[in-house]
Amino acid sequence: MTAIFHQIFYKLASVLISIAMLFGASGDCIKADNSAWNTNYKFVFVHGLSGWGSYDAQYRLMPYWGMFGGDLMKYLNDKGFDCYAASVAPSSSAWDRACELYAQLTGSVVDYGKQHSERCGHERFGKDYTGIALIDKFDEENKINLLGHSFGGATVRLFASLMENGSEAEQNATDESEISGLFTGGKGDWIYSIITLAAPHNGTTAYNIDNTDAENTGSSKLEEMLSGLVSKANDMGGKDGRIAEDYADYDMTIDNALELNKSISTLKNTYYFSIPCNASTMNESGNYVADSKKMEILFRASSNAMGAYTGTTEKGFVIDESWKMNDGLVNTVSAKAPIGAPQTEYDENHVEKGVWNIMPIYNGDHMSLQGGLFKTNDVKGIYVDLLSMVNSLEG
Repeated sequence: MTAIFHQIFYKLASVLISIAMLFGASGDCIKADNSAWNTNYKFVFVHGLSGWGSYDAQYRLMPYWGMFGGDLMKYLNDKGFDCYAASVAPSSSAWDRACELYAQLTGSVVDYGKQHSERCGHERFGKDYTGIALIDKFDEENKINLLGHSFGGATVRLFASLMENGSEAEQNATDESEISGLFTGGKGDWIYSIITLAAPHNGTTAYNIDNTDAENTGSSKLEEMLSGLVSKANDMGGKDGRIAEDYADYDMTIDNALELNKSISTLKNTYYFSIPCNASTMNESGNYVADSKKMEILFRASSNAMGAYTGTTEKGFVIDESWKMNDGLVNTVSAKAPIGAPQTEYDENHVEKGVWNIMPIYNGDHMSLQGGLFKTNDVKGIYVDLLSMVNSLEG
């Protein structure tokens, strides 16, 4: 999601909050069968680009998780789950967001790392969450499940990898007495499962299409839509000294996403699941176009541009026909699993740790699993089933 969508959501919320309350108050016959549960670890939800969580004021006005369909966290908690919505920077890099997530989960001061902060040109320390931790306990006995939507997927993957492996660069640059626990490693077993939702594991062509490519796609609207966010990030870098690499839009391009993947490992003792989305259909020319019945109007121009695009990145990655199917902002194939990581199609009778279990493609656009924007999408049952499945796994 780009910053412009965030602004639209926030302004609409004050006008349409009554609609959200109306949908949230509707009858409910969904039940969570906990008879097969083997665990009930906490579920921590991490939002995508330009999103917000429970630490943010706008979450009370309109929750990111549930949107106009009502607060999904409250709903799931009422069903017997233990769910929380983290708040990480809306446009920062996966690294910065992972550091913020760690501070919220441990009730500590955000430490972006001595080496990282000096290299990227910003303050080393951020907000202090002492006394206001998101959860009460977080350790090997009190594991968590992480769910990441969109760029939240990269955030939770990098977070888990740092928990397991730490950071050699930060260890070399920092005195042992003052280094963050996130960078020392040895904590991978604190994470029970990772679930990504419409996440651009390998980047998205939404950030690779430029004015030159517009001649091939027949549309320059996508580039216009994204240029505002890219320009904003570059401008901020020039004003406060932060380098452009430390913003989310950098990590979202295919070449940079693939480079980021090299620093992220798949934890052998953690369950991995991904849910890719699609709201496009193939036309007679073999391109994919937005399905107006499934795709929010805000995403249709980008969907059509992505659905017609093939090419080669600057570093030589070939974007072939398999990248055309999309949810409006993320290519469906990219949302399945990081390239090169262990992966398999989801089989409810055989779920292994340390392997990406790719779940069936969800028929909806990029925001459908959050409850939708103008088209309110009731996803409560999906999450009850999903979280129940996780709780039913062998510990």
